[in-house]
Amino acid sequence: MRSATIMIISFFCAMLMGSCANSQTKSASVDHKGNKYYSRTDTNKLNVSNAEWKKILPGDVYEISRLKGTEYAFSGKYYKTDTKGTYYCVACGNTLFRSTDKFASTCGWPSFFESIRPNAVTYTPDDTHGMQRTEVTCTRCGGHLGHLFDDGPPPTYKRFCMNSLVLEFEPDGK
Repeated sequence: MRSATIMIISFFCAMLMGSCANSQTKSASVDHKGNKYYSRTDTNKLNVSNAEWKKILPGDVYEISRLKGTEYAFSGKYYKTDTKGTYYCVACGNTLFRSTDKFASTCGWPSFFESIRPNAVTYTPDDTHGMQRTEVTCTRCGGHLGHLFDDGPPPTYKRFCMNSLVLEFEPDGK
């Protein structure tokens, strides 16, 4: 019951709040040319202004990553993906999640039960929209990824509810 309530609240917040009305696309690929901050090996924390990110990131990605928006439920390209591989921050290349930690949560967004390493993401209390949630951001660039809930599967019982638009996926073997 609690999981269903959270799913309904998440869905209606995304639909009714309009916090990212222009981000219902299926996530266009991001061209990393010209993004000097993108690296899949560098884990050093970045200090980049939102004005600079706005020049680099596509509008829908900027809206979610820098302005804490959200894509519409069930619209993201990674929502139902079950291909084996790794998920990265689309803005900076930080390694975030493995597909082996992804599960079908039916909440409308890609869900994971843990991040790839403890310091890959950062947690911040978020009391916006009349809810008590935990915001999840990329530790390297500070970009908003989604939220963390306590209704996931074992072994962590956590649900990292992430936006597809701010994730980049690379299948195993590439």
